[in-house]
This record gives sequence, structure tokens and C-alpha cells, in this order.
Amino acid sequence: MASPQTQKTSPSPLEIIIIGAGLSGLSAAISCALAGHHVLLLEGARGLAEIGAGLQITPNASKIFQQFGIYDELEAKAAEPSFLQVRRYSDGKVLSRTDDFNGDMKRKYGAAFWDLHRVDVQRALAERAKQLGTQIRFGARVADIDFNKPSVKLENGEELQADLLVAADGIWSKCRERFLASKGKSDVPLPTGDLAYRIVLTLDEVDDPELKDWIAKPSCQFWVGPGSHVVAYSLRDGHMFNIVLLVPDDLPDNVARQAGSIDEMRQLFTSWDPVLNRFLDQVKSVDKWKLMHRPELDSWVSDKSNFVFTGDSCHPMLPYLAQGANSSMEDGAVLGNVLAALEAKSQLPEALRLYERLRKKRGEAIVRETFAQRRDFHMNDGPEQQARDELMLSQLGKEQIECKFPSRWQCPEVQPWLYGYDAQKETAAALRESPLSMVSQASL
Repeated sequence: MASPQTQKTSPSPLEIIIIGAGLSGLSAAISCALAGHHVLLLEGARGLAEIGAGLQITPNASKIFQQFGIYDELEAKAAEPSFLQVRRYSDGKVLSRTDDFNGDMKRKYGAAFWDLHRVDVQRALAERAKQLGTQIRFGARVADIDFNKPSVKLENGEELQADLLVAADGIWSKCRERFLASKGKSDVPLPTGDLAYRIVLTLDEVDDPELKDWIAKPSCQFWVGPGSHVVAYSLRDGHMFNIVLLVPDDLPDNVARQAGSIDEMRQLFTSWDPVLNRFLDQVKSVDKWKLMHRPELDSWVSDKSNFVFTGDSCHPMLPYLAQGANSSMEDGAVLGNVLAALEAKSQLPEALRLYERLRKKRGEAIVRETFAQRRDFHMNDGPEQQARDELMLSQLGKEQIECKFPSRWQCPEVQPWLYGYDAQKETAAALRESPLSMVSQASL
């Protein structure tokens, strides 16, 4: 296991303002503070959300928790799936299974695969950021940005200046809106065509002994079917159960989230596995979330190299590989890792271009891969689906899958690319190859 990073004293500390206290913004705050910079984190909400659902933390992100010094704290709150399996929607037939999944992840990637509650992750990141000297201001809503100074103007009229502004304000990013407007452009979040029903059950409220056993013995379960799929996994060491139902979007264009109808949800899954329906019998209320994406940006860095994007503000993605949170935390970690190499403020343009080079291609490639995972999980019944199932069944029971696999969670080509990523090592290697003092615009 990697050792926690110690806080540096920077020879040229920057004043950094990060906009948005989600997972990306908090990760950037920790990483930039560890690099020895002064960080102010602005969040429009009145406090950290105390509600939320599950997160699948893959090894590429749990490595970051090691770097940040919060690994042990989160391990105590995690559920580690002992196996991962993919089932056919109609009868629950197992198409693919990886046993000792948590052990397999640690052996391959040197870090854990955890299922965690979002609230637990956000709290741990926020506390660590504050320990490192980050100031967090809640109720600080951004009205405008000056990309020349640079500065942030808040809705209360206050103006705050910095050396660097970091946009970490999510898919509905005000920063992105102002950034594009400064270039005479605009874009808006686009519907993906899917929505999510998100459900969290507690062990205490489930009275079915078999279902209780599923919850208490953590695993990661998928059901794949026509136009839809379901993922379910335990949280908080087997005391909670997270279920996400991914289905075609029927929300109005201008509605991103609304309370869902249990009857409507149940109707969509009447022909699905009876075990899944027994879980749905336990549901008392449910919300519907429209799944959105955005076009790729030409650049993540402003012309004056004093503003940069991270997370969903620049690469929102379908949740079908659980990489939205994980890749956003990668962004935050890499940004701070690059800024740790600064010896003078004049190197900031080079540092931000290096960050963009390390992160943009990967983030956008993951976005594309999530759409490919939707295609392979949402096949309608027919010859293509039958071929997919036969391929998956041909690998069932083998110690290692030996082909490109429809479930990217287990695929020997995609899984290492996703889970094997190490934010510290990637940055260190890039800096060895192109130290900031030697980086020129031509080489980027």
C-alpha cells in the first residue's frame, strides 16, 4: 500500500480558488494543499449534503485515498464485494462471475475495490481538506468570472481574486457557462436518453431472510436486459443496500430530477428476475434522475492559464462504469500533483497544459467507454444478445477471462486501463519526461 503524502512547503505558493465542494473540488483542494498552496473552496449550498446514495470506489480512486491519508478511515465504512456477477434480466441466470473479487483487485492493482456511501466519502475529504488548511465557504454562489484578473464575483456582490481558479462545479457548471460565453460560445447539458431510479435500503427495514443475507454479505450484482440494466451492492459494511435501475428516459426536457412513482417503476420490471422484484417490494419511495452529458471542450485551460476545469464540469459521464466520481477525484489529485512541482508562478501555464495532457484524453475516453457499456448491457433479445450471452458463458468458471468481454468491469482489456491508473505515478513519470522548466509550448 502506498504511503500518505506529506504536506510540502511550496517555494512559490499559489492563491487558488476552487468552485464546487463535490468530490472533484474536495480532491483538488486536498491535493493542492498537500502541494503547499493556499486554497479557498467555494460551495453554493449551505453545507455538505447529508443525503446521497452509493459510490463504487475502484482501485484507481482508493489509491488516491492512500495518497490523501484517509484510506484507513474509509476502509472502516466500506463494503468490499466478495464477488461480482452479471445476470440475465428475466430469470437471474448468471452469465458471468468473478469470485474473490476484492482479493483479485488488491492483487492486480495494489488497492481495494470498495462500495461506500457518498456522504462518508464527502465528509472524509472535507475534513482532510480542512486539516490541511483549506478554507471552505458555504452559501457562496458564483455570479460571474473575470478570466483576466482572474476573479470570482459572488451573488452577494463580493469579488475574490486568485492566481488560479479551478472549476469543479459539476454538470450544471456556472464556470463553464461563463468560460464559453467569454469565447462567444455556449452549450447545455444534453440528455443521454437514460434515467436512473436510485434506491437505498437498510438491513433493518428488510424482513426477507434471503435478501438480508445478500445485504450482509457484500457482492456486486448486475442484471442486464432490453434497454435497461440494474446494479446493486452493499454499503457500510453490509448494513445498507444500494440499487440503481437504469431505464429509458421519460422525464420532461426541463426536468433533471423528480420524485418517482413506485408503481411506474415496478411496472418496468415485472418481467425481471423474481429476486430483484423481491428487493423492489421493500421500496417505500424513489427518485428519478435524468442522466446527462455534455460535448467535449476544445480546452480545459483558459487562454491566460489562470483557470482550469475538473470533473463533471468538463467530462460528465454515464454511471455505467462507476467512473464519474473516480475520474473526478483523479483530476483533483493530478492537478495538485502537477502543481507540487512549481518552483515559480511563471511555470503555471506549463503546469496546466501538462495537467490537461494527462487528464483530457483519458477523461473523454472513459465517457465514450460508458456509452459502449450501455450498448453491451442494454441489448434487446435477439441474435446479438444471444451471441453476447454465449460469449460470457464461455468464460464462466475460468480463473481468468481470456477475451474482450462485454462486461468492462471484468474485461482483461478495459479493467486494467481503468483500475490500474495511478495518479501519483502518472504525474511523476510525466514530470520526469518533461520537467516544468523544460516544457515548451511546442512539445505540448
